[in-house]
Amino acid sequence: MLLAFGKRKPAYGDIEVETIFDIERDHYQIVYVGWDRQDWVHSCVIHIDIKGGKIWLQWNGTEDDIAADLVAAGVSKEDIVLGFQSPFMRQFTEYAAG
Repeated sequence: MLLAFGKRKPAYGDIEVETIFDIERDHYQIVYVGWDRQDWVHSCVIHIDIKGGKIWLQWNGTEDDIAADLVAAGVSKEDIVLGFQSPFMRQFTEYAAG
């Protein structure tokens, strides 16, 4: 799934898409780097970690619902944590609290 995001080039600017996968430490990111006219772009678009056997969605800067995509791929909602939500608010989601 992340590899597919890594192949999506932004429609604007001279932007490279980097897939950064640290398999030993279970950190995965998609990062945009480059120029949009006169503006430097360096932006983490997706950040996922695996901690304690759960998939932590630390950041999702896309319009896609990555948690729903993971569920559709067979991942249990109890194994997904919306890390970008405050610990208090996670209890009100349909996903794991942490």
